[in-house]
Amino acid sequence: MRLRAVQFAVFVALLLLWHALTTPGLVPPFFFERDNQAAFFFGEPVKVFWAIVDWVVTGEIFVHLGVTLLETILGFVIGAVAGLGIGLWLALSNTASAVMEPYIKGFNSMPRVVLAPIFAVWFGLGIWSKVALGVTLVFFVVFFNVYQGVREVSPVLLANARMLGASKRQLLRSIYLPSAMSWVFASLHNAVGLAFVGAVVGEYLGSAKGVGYLILQAEGTFDINTVFAGIVVLTIFALVLDAVVGAIERRLMTWQPKAGETEKI
Repeated sequence: MRLRAVQFAVFVALLLLWHALTTPGLVPPFFFERDNQAAFFFGEPVKVFWAIVDWVVTGEIFVHLGVTLLETILGFVIGAVAGLGIGLWLALSNTASAVMEPYIKGFNSMPRVVLAPIFAVWFGLGIWSKVALGVTLVFFVVFFNVYQGVREVSPVLLANARMLGASKRQLLRSIYLPSAMSWVFASLHNAVGLAFVGAVVGEYLGSAKGVGYLILQAEGTFDINTVFAGIVVLTIFALVLDAVVGAIERRLMTWQPKAGETEKI
């Protein structure tokens, strides 16, 4: 409770600082010629709040948010499953890993955001071009963590398991997967934000629905408060999805010591 109280106090302090810096007359304009320029560039928290309330009351946000969440979840799930499967395959097959290594590194070094126009041509301006971009962003984060997690398995542990007669399936289920899970969930927490990036960037380049579309329309009219409102909505739901991943992690990783337990031992 004390930790939550401190976190909430920091949140309130940041809001008050934002309000003070963007409200004319409360503080001297240090970086701007006029005291109303800060509000133009950074918005006002009260107006951002009422923009979100207006979206909720009119119901406008739900259609756009539903589209963005669908694109995000599909990109996240497909990219994570593909990264997990291919990461396990290449980590367990030295031959396949040696053959595919230069191609994997080449695709990973490519700035994948530039693929968005290509995906728009391939898949059209519907949700699948955004999903494809999200998949490319999520895949490599999960892939490299799974690959490294499997490669980090102790060879002594593997040798002992083989001496006891463990089959390849038993090694995969009892040694390789548990070893990789910590790496996998660490990557999934980062992949949630990247899936949102893929969806929103795709909506920027061409769409008629989505939170990214709302933000783009607001930018066209220099409505900075609505832009920040869209950012706040995306941040809230990114945190919600991250919390879901954390709940699944706690459910599946019950064998792992919790923070502080190892210090007590």
